Amino acid sequence: MFDFVRKHTRVMQFILFLLIFPSFVLFGLEGYNRFNEKGEAVAKVDGVEILQGDWDAAHKQEVERIRQQMPTLDAKLLDSPAARYATLERMIRDRVVAVAASKAQLTTSDQRLARELQQNEMIAALRGPDGKLDMARYRQLVGAQGMTPEMFEANVRADLSARQVLAGLGGTSFAAPAQAGLSLNAYFEKREVQVARFDPADYAAKVKPTDADLESYYKENAALFQAPEQASVEYVVLDLETVKKGLVVNEQDLKTYFEQNASRIVGKEERRASHILLAAGKDAPAAERAKARAKAEELLAAVKKSPDSFADVAKKNSQDPGSAANGGDLDFFARGAMTKPFDDAAFALAKGDISGVVETEFGYHIIKVTDAKIPKQRSFEEMKPELEAEVKKQQAQRKFAESADAFSNGVYEQADSLKPVADRLKLEVKTATNVRRTPAPGATGALANPKFLDALFAPDSTEKKRNTEAVEIAPNTLVSGRVVQHVPARTLPFAEVNARVRERLVAVRAAELARKEGMEKLAAWKANPASANLTAPVAVSRQDTQKQPAAVVEAALRADPAVQPALAGVDLGEQGYAVVKVNKVVPRETPAPEVAKQEVQQYAQWWASAENLAYYELLKDRFKVQVKVAKPAITGASLTQ
Repeated sequence: MFDFVRKHTRVMQFILFLLIFPSFVLFGLEGYNRFNEKGEAVAKVDGVEILQGDWDAAHKQEVERIRQQMPTLDAKLLDSPAARYATLERMIRDRVVAVAASKAQLTTSDQRLARELQQNEMIAALRGPDGKLDMARYRQLVGAQGMTPEMFEANVRADLSARQVLAGLGGTSFAAPAQAGLSLNAYFEKREVQVARFDPADYAAKVKPTDADLESYYKENAALFQAPEQASVEYVVLDLETVKKGLVVNEQDLKTYFEQNASRIVGKEERRASHILLAAGKDAPAAERAKARAKAEELLAAVKKSPDSFADVAKKNSQDPGSAANGGDLDFFARGAMTKPFDDAAFALAKGDISGVVETEFGYHIIKVTDAKIPKQRSFEEMKPELEAEVKKQQAQRKFAESADAFSNGVYEQADSLKPVADRLKLEVKTATNVRRTPAPGATGALANPKFLDALFAPDSTEKKRNTEAVEIAPNTLVSGRVVQHVPARTLPFAEVNARVRERLVAVRAAELARKEGMEKLAAWKANPASANLTAPVAVSRQDTQKQPAAVVEAALRADPAVQPALAGVDLGEQGYAVVKVNKVVPRETPAPEVAKQEVQQYAQWWASAENLAYYELLKDRFKVQVKVAKPAITGASLTQ
């Protein structure tokens, strides 16, 4: 067969062309690319899909951005289903707004782009005393984000165009004071109430369940008395520190690194200088340049005579708008940061020295060096520990990339054991018992990572005892695990949970008794208001609940102000029952003028946000947004009313 292929290469090429070309015609290059990405569509905007790979990459970038801003933030919060879904929602929003901008032909002019870049603080910091942008540092800044200057500017331009979609709506939104006042007063007003609470604890002694009652409740609510699913697992972790431990750096490599990087490692010499500039560009008329030089010579004589007056002379005479107000101060700068004549003159001076008149393409300068940073020169032996740490770190980064591929392939190719990949990469096989689907309190490392736990409890792992895929749980940290023993969730025997069953049943029936008596009292008090046994009146509001349950406050505020006093019952679920009597509406106190103004502004912002949200929902409908993954359920305690 292989001989035939070798002898008939052209024939085989033609056959393959016939087979492959129609596939491209029928399915397109995009289909092949999507197949290679192995990512399913998770959403669609205006007919264009967002793939799983796009979502994963975007969330990874978002996590890294947040980690840099808040290093102490719990990593579990960043990798939760809710956090991942929030990233998808942001991607959809960005796509919707971008499509709207494109269809409305909203563009950004070069002038608008230039203004935006000039207002960027990070870019402004890259400008020299002459106002020119340091292009080398600019490329380095955007390169750290994986972009060229052209890509960065294209992104900014697209963002500015997208902003126009909602800016028009936000700019025209307003809230009249009367409208704001009506809504704010309704929100902040109070109700004078009296409350009677019927607490289940007061009725617990009346509940006398029989053994038959307990067994019946146990059978009907078996899910409440289950032992959680558990597993005994083994796992291996590949991280940068593990890779680093296996590295040995030879001394010659350290010496070479020292020689090549000595100036960077030791640090650059810096000068702090002030200057007086008499502006006269290189294209200025000769007479103008001569006049500027003469003025510079005059000022030089003055500051040489009285060096302490340099800052005052600079404030009054320097024509550098960026430094004149600060007495000509340019702060610290390294060699090469300034134009060459200025640079040479500044680094030839000692602290306190004043230069002669220095000519540059911007005009004539008088320079005073006010401080100097000269790094201490250290020998190779002194720096050897630091050099070794830095070289190891660099080598570990390269080695980790290689090891990560071997790790990922190894746990997949030999899926029935972690030992081969552990032996190959010199990793420790760790073990753990009683591992559950959710991180245990106080858990750290891999066993605190929900993504890894999800992989451990996937059917392929629990049923077939195969290695999980390599899961990235932190930057430069991969983990793979294997379930050794799996114990499914099971209902505990009645004898073992008898006390819990009793406690639960008593609580349920006590709440029922509290609710029953509360409803009976409510009916009686409505028939005979004078017989109501209620607490002393208190004024409640959304800001001041007077320690009343939220459901009680909400019921009081929802009561019809035209029918008062009024009685209402509030079911508090496991917390029992409450009867609330609303005596009257307590008008809101008139706020101070400054506070009232701020409230109206805040209300206007709320109103604008609501309009923006409504418009965005309209755009989602217009561009046929489809989300193909389920939104995670919100977990947490909730009040049963």
